[in-house]
Amino acid sequence: MERFTISLDSELARAFDALTRERRYTTRSEAVRDILRSHLQGARQRGDGRGGCVACLSYVYAHHERELAERLTALQHAFHELTISTMHAHLDHEHCIETVLLSGTIKRVRKFADTVIAERGVRHGNLNLIHAESGEVHRRGGVTHSHLTPSH
Repeated sequence: MERFTISLDSELARAFDALTRERRYTTRSEAVRDILRSHLQGARQRGDGRGGCVACLSYVYAHHERELAERLTALQHAFHELTISTMHAHLDHEHCIETVLLSGTIKRVRKFADTVIAERGVRHGNLNLIHAESGEVHRRGGVTHSHLTPSH
């Protein structure tokens, strides 16, 4: 573990300490590590989009919107290689929420998410994306596969 010292003006230090307490970090170091990870994650995601990721896309839509359910299903089929799992729930008589767990290249996952969120009748959409790297390929039970490991 490496150590370094930073200097903050009083106002920024107070705000940082308040954030640290609010999020229940036990030390400033834990908070700084999380902030750095988040910032580095964002920088990687804004890159060329060739890296791998795991992601959660959630969106709310009006299920009575003309042919929207069919369009959303067609999109999921068009990007079927990305989908790990989908959960659907009814919020009220008019709206549904879907959450789709995804795994693939950042570029392809973003394209899918942007396409879904742009559909007429989708009211809210949010993509939570985590950069991940492919691990070593191995065999288990006669099946060759690799795992995605979240980046630090």
